[in-house]
This record gives sequence, structure tokens and C-alpha cells, in this order.
Amino acid sequence: MKVLLAGGGTAGHINPALAIASIIKEHHPDTEFLFVGTPNGMEARLIPKAGYKFASMKVAGFQRKISLENIKRNAQAISYLVTASSKAKKIIRDFGPDMAIGTGGYVSGPIIKQCAKMGIPTAIHEQNAFPGVTNKLLAKEVDKVMLTVKEALKYFDKKIDYTVTGLPVRAEINAKTRLEARAELGFDNELCILSFGGSLGAGCINETMLEVIGWHTANELKINHIHGYGKMGKESFPDEMEERNIPLKSKRLRVTEYINDMDTCLAAADIVICRSGASTLAELEAAGKPSILIPSPVVTGNHQYHNAMVLGNAGAAIVIEQKDVTSEIMIKKIRELYDNREKLAEMAENAAKLAVTDTNERIYSVIKELMVIKK
Repeated sequence: MKVLLAGGGTAGHINPALAIASIIKEHHPDTEFLFVGTPNGMEARLIPKAGYKFASMKVAGFQRKISLENIKRNAQAISYLVTASSKAKKIIRDFGPDMAIGTGGYVSGPIIKQCAKMGIPTAIHEQNAFPGVTNKLLAKEVDKVMLTVKEALKYFDKKIDYTVTGLPVRAEINAKTRLEARAELGFDNELCILSFGGSLGAGCINETMLEVIGWHTANELKINHIHGYGKMGKESFPDEMEERNIPLKSKRLRVTEYINDMDTCLAAADIVICRSGASTLAELEAAGKPSILIPSPVVTGNHQYHNAMVLGNAGAAIVIEQKDVTSEIMIKKIRELYDNREKLAEMAENAAKLAVTDTNERIYSVIKELMVIKK
């Protein structure tokens, strides 16, 4: 069997594609895969590194804001669009897929649309509660639509053939118990906060966590805290900690640029403070962790806010928009949870209820349906 996967631009589109490939390989080890992405995106590095064949084509989105730079970008996007169909046809004909699956990003548009036109069974997977433009357009063309959360359905045509599959998460997420993780980190059984803004970091979260760490350290509250400041905080965060006479590592504190043992840190945590990308939220649900979410305001369609509100409306998270974040508000929210462990336990339970525990099986059921589609 030959399977074509298209998607890229961000890890949020690439990782689901890799996960889907792994699910298929588990059932059909001899499957041949081809991933299609852009030549300059993360996928051009990550896909070959994972051991898969990779084909590239240039595709770009249109910029709405009027500026000289954006006019040039739009002109380039038009030139890519003119040749996209013929390039897509060549990639598809050369590989000869039995099915094609898109996971989002501009590149999946022309590839999956062309596969559908050529009679190849097709599907897409939408990671966010607010779908991307490409997937909204493709949903009308493909045979099957996979959704991470049902809340995304209201943005699609009501006639689509959909399955709520959830989002695949790493098996390591639930490999350790809370006590095992804390023993590994050297923490005791008091409240543990895990905060991070992703590998790049987030200025808003870093600035707020400086004050939060200063607060619970000065007040000698029994709080363990792990913070990842990311690339963005590399030059400033350690220096600002030093100015406050707070060590980067102590009995109750571990501050690093990257969190390379996220599975351990997540298992140890009682409260997670972070952004609300789809993969992160799927892991919070799988681990059953209460969270304080600060959606990134600079993502397409403000989709992180919609993602966060799925947990917020379920009583699994406190959602604070970035424009409303202050250290005073953050400290107040943490203090409330510190003093109300019953509320914290209720949030944990609500997060776990949102988890889709059989995601791999649901995705494979869609794959099996594609295998028998005859056009």
C-alpha cells in the first residue's frame, strides 16, 4: 500500500502526519509513504530525519495587510498557485498513492485537492477547535474528515463525513506516576507548578513567571516550580533571576531554557501554565492536568483561544487572554488553587474526561474506510 501525507509549516501539522504514519505502519508494516511539504518549512528537516521520503513544492498564503512587502509576497504566492496544480499532478503520478491524507498547512491544499480530483481516496485531519482555511476548503472535497475536538464541527459544512479522533499523544506521557516523577526531580509532595512557552518561549509567560517565582520564594510557600524560558528568554531570564537573588535550581525550583524531560515534569505537575496549541492540550487531557492557559494572540484565526476555551468551558482550565495577563492576576489564580485543593482535583478530573483514549484506533478505523473506497 502507498500512502501520501501532505502538511507542514508548523510542528502542529507535521507531528500529526508522523503519528498517522506510525499508526498505519503498526497495522501494515510494508506501507510505502511519501510526505509532501514546502522546501523551506520545518517538514523539510523533520520528515527525512524520521526516515520518510519527502517531496517538496512551493506554496504560500496570501497576506491581507497592505504593505509593499506583502504585495511582493502575494505576487510570489500567485506565481506558486499558477504552477501548483501541474506540480501536484506530477508528484502524485510519480508516486501513485492508494490514499492521501492532509494534516493542514498551505501545501496540503493543492496536493489533497488534486488527489480527490484524480479519484484517490482522501482524508484530512484538523487539529484545532477553529479550523485552518486550507482544511475548511478541503473538507468539501475529501472523503473523510478527522477532528481533534467536536467543537470544530460548527465551522465546517454540515454534510461532511467526519470522525472525532482526538490527537495522538506520546506514549511516554503516562509512563510515570506523580510520585515517581517527583522522586526523579528531587521534589517533595507539595504543590508543583510547571510553566513554559514552548521551545521559543513566550515573553508574556516569562515576565509573569519571574514575578510568580519571586512571590512564592519570598513568601516561603511550599511550592515546587519548573519553568522553561525558551530561546526568547535565553539572554534575559537567568540575569533577571540573578538580580532577584533567586537561583535557577534549588530544592523547590528548576529553571532551564528547554524542558527535555517533559513527560517527567508533566507527571509531577499539579498546575500547568502554558500556551494552548492543540498538541499541548491533548497531552494535558491525557495526563489529567489542571491548567492556566494563555493563548497566543498571534496565530491564524486566533485558534489557540478556541482551543483553550474547550478546556475552559469544561472546567478543566482557567483561560486568561494575553491582553489581560498581569502578575497580580496570575498570583491570585495560583493562590486560589493553592488554598483550594478540591477545586484543583475537580479540574484534573474534568481534564481527564476530555481525553480521547482510543485515538489511534479511531484514526485507523478511518484509514480502513479509505482502503475500501472505490471511485
